[in-house]
Amino acid sequence: MHQVTTPREEQRLLRPVPATGDADLLAEVVELRAKNEQLARALASRAVIDQARGMVMALAPCSSERAWDVLVDVSQHCNIKLRDVAVALVVTTNDRTLPEPIQRELRRALRGLHLADRTSTDVATRHRRDPP
Repeated sequence: MHQVTTPREEQRLLRPVPATGDADLLAEVVELRAKNEQLARALASRAVIDQARGMVMALAPCSSERAWDVLVDVSQHCNIKLRDVAVALVVTTNDRTLPEPIQRELRRALRGLHLADRTSTDVATRHRRDPP
């Protein structure tokens, strides 16, 4: 799922600017339009990543930061961009199946999260029962 500039986007980026005869100005305008498009895509990606974080928080009650860590972990283990993992997770709300590699890694990450929570709870309980 690589993002490539489509011909339509290129056309928008290269649309005419007022004729000034200044090649540097034209290059700067094209560069700024490209950055604007990139920022728009980043904002759109951010929304879906935040939705996926909320889903992880619902699956395994945890903080937003821990949900972020889970998504990053799944992304790295699957070698899939974070936004693509987020999209795959969010579209499951439309009766779509999560791809098997992402499913497997998400299960692994959630088990690790659960185990870490259980371990920290056990340690805290022991300290309350057996003060140093």
